[in-house]
Amino acid sequence: MRVVIAEDNVLLSSGLRLLLASEGFEVVTIVADGPGLLTAVRTHRPDVAIVDVRLPPTFRDEGVRAAVQARRDHPGLPVLVLSQYVEQEYAGRLLADAGGGIGYLLKDRVSRVEEFTDALRRVAGGGTAMDRDVIAQLLAARGDPVDALTPREREVLALMAEGHDNATIGRRLVITDNAVHKHIGNVFHKLGLSVGDSGHRRVRAVLAYLRRHGGTAPAPAPTTARPSA
Repeated sequence: MRVVIAEDNVLLSSGLRLLLASEGFEVVTIVADGPGLLTAVRTHRPDVAIVDVRLPPTFRDEGVRAAVQARRDHPGLPVLVLSQYVEQEYAGRLLADAGGGIGYLLKDRVSRVEEFTDALRRVAGGGTAMDRDVIAQLLAARGDPVDALTPREREVLALMAEGHDNATIGRRLVITDNAVHKHIGNVFHKLGLSVGDSGHRRVRAVLAYLRRHGGTAPAPAPTTARPSA
């Protein structure tokens, strides 16, 4: 899998190159700014691009703007954005493109190699990988239907938004497949979303809904290790 990295921090970009090489990825080039990303994507046509939110010269939103432009120039280009902190505005801007192949992770997730590379592969495959802390902020608590969800349904919704399938959700929450299916049905019913959506299309639908009702909310409640329905 061929990867382009847009990151101005030399230590981080070098570490990413080594990490990805050890996991079977090929980093074809590393650039340090938005124009460099656009050129690299046009030249190398990578399978996925890893982009820092903040790039030179102003270190504000150059990375996000370049990622959005790269996807306009090359529709369907998978992009995984890395950020030092939860920046809801930038997450929302990236998510406005519902074409799939989108990820937004905090940089400290990189050290969790299996989690990071799994997210990168999901994005490269056209799926969605959202950081749980970003999701917690997108789960608004300002009088919208999300308030009607039970704590368990909110946990299921958060895992769906991270890009996990039903089987993984069941393992994470230690519940049966039937219970997962039931909770997902309840989530879509309460949010007014079609239960016919599947895979990452349903994730994008949930994220799009939550984006329209953005705000700050606490993270989903911790799960228990006891099987339940």
